Amino acid sequence: MFKKLIPLLLIMAVGIGFGQIKEDNADDGCTDIIVGKLASTDGSVITSHTECGPECRVHVVQGRKFKKGAKAPVYYGIQDIDKPIDDYGEILGYIPQVEETYTYFHSAYSHINQHQLAIGESTLSQKEELKVDRDIGMQIMTIEQAQIFALQRCKTARDAVKLIGGLMEKYGFLPSCGPESEALCIADPHEAWVLEVFAVGPEWEPDTDQLGAIWAAQRVPDDHVAIVPNWSIIKEIDLSKPEWFMASANYQQVAIDFGWWDPNGSMPFIWQKAYAPQPREWAMSRFWLFYSTVAPHYREWPNKNLTHPYKGYDIYHQYVEDISLYPFSVKPEKKMSVQDVIAFQRQVYPGTIFDMTADFDWFIPRGGGRMEKSALATPFPTRDMRELLDIPYRRMVARTGHGMVAQLRSWLPSEIGGVYWFYLDNPHISTYVPIYAGVQAMHDAYKEYNPKAYSETSARWGIDMVDNLLYLKWQEGIKDLKAARDPLEAEWFETQKEIDAKALALYKKSPKKARKFLTEYTQEQMQRSFDLFKQVRNTLITKYTNNNQGM
Repeated sequence: MFKKLIPLLLIMAVGIGFGQIKEDNADDGCTDIIVGKLASTDGSVITSHTECGPECRVHVVQGRKFKKGAKAPVYYGIQDIDKPIDDYGEILGYIPQVEETYTYFHSAYSHINQHQLAIGESTLSQKEELKVDRDIGMQIMTIEQAQIFALQRCKTARDAVKLIGGLMEKYGFLPSCGPESEALCIADPHEAWVLEVFAVGPEWEPDTDQLGAIWAAQRVPDDHVAIVPNWSIIKEIDLSKPEWFMASANYQQVAIDFGWWDPNGSMPFIWQKAYAPQPREWAMSRFWLFYSTVAPHYREWPNKNLTHPYKGYDIYHQYVEDISLYPFSVKPEKKMSVQDVIAFQRQVYPGTIFDMTADFDWFIPRGGGRMEKSALATPFPTRDMRELLDIPYRRMVARTGHGMVAQLRSWLPSEIGGVYWFYLDNPHISTYVPIYAGVQAMHDAYKEYNPKAYSETSARWGIDMVDNLLYLKWQEGIKDLKAARDPLEAEWFETQKEIDAKALALYKKSPKKARKFLTEYTQEQMQRSFDLFKQVRNTLITKYTNNNQGM
């Protein structure tokens, strides 16, 4: 019976919800959080990434040895979903290959390698004069390609910053997420850096004195946390402190040439002010939510709590704070865990002016003047729903796509110490499956996704089906989901020390056996997650079919 229902329900559900993946621009879709080792509850360094693009397939690319003089291709189109999983796109050029590369996990923005080097990506905005695309410029190095080169060649975050910066200078930064700039949150088990890269416009030519990008990097203090919500966060730069700052030689000169900063004036050089345009709400709202959550007493933050049902509509009187209010990083009032970062990635702004479930059109009058929230109220109303109910669009932290939280632990061998907590589709809905850095192969369901054709064997489609079926009765269905999902996730965290210990005991005897154990464990958990979403799908169909909704 369920097999007959699924095609019809899929058509209905996709019509309700799946379209929101392409509804808004991808350049405002990535949120990265960094946690220093003294700011985390377990002493790990944490970096993270949320991504709203369709290319979510993940697979292991094994390290290789190459002959001296070999060349490595530079690809364009790594993020494209309309190609085989091992096809990385069009070759724009070549760079010298290294003699040996490291194993890494490949995705639209590749995240982690066998040595616990992990990278989160967040597209930024840049001034019009700097913008370039492949049709009008000679630059060839996209940020996702540079990430791959770093994961293949580097063991530490500091070395990755230097490598990526050098690649951008020599081969030219080519934006691939609109003509915008990029930030990378690069971490290893000891330290974390934020690297920001801006383009230099369409006039750049290779093999000249002009550098092919402007870049700067700042280290996050070990006892601090930071967020990159699609906006530049680096402010003043002090290159006399190389343990904290790095930058390209032109990091000030481009701003001087465009008249964006006067070196003879009274104002210091502020990187963020020089190269980023006027701030936008979808970045400012995430700055506010993060810092007011992790450091509520750091300073007096704007009041963006919802005090009456019309406040979300009252754009005219809402705070438009200066971006300088938000620091590069802050010491959190409570140390953060992997679970805390996951919780933030699932954020939908409850109780604030950005809460789309709080719109008064969701509320139904009941007896005695009481107002009751509709069972249909969702924090992810589609465009059609927003137009019908006149709901202002607000950018949630949680969005459709895929992403991760990378937990990097110095006290364990890298293959065991690095855990890549990976989700598919919407983080508000999905599970975060633990993938150890030593894993040698992904579950097939996590390597399959075609957004144009539903598949029963694709984990992304399995989760997306549940995500869409929730629209049948969101307020009730989300409880059903959490009742099934949360115990499984809790088990993964509760048994983590036990799995670590088993893997470590094997590693001391044979690293190969440890990698095999971790691969089997990870694939088993991926299967359990996949099965869980099939179970939840069936529950939602059974409970909320229109035959049960009444007339």
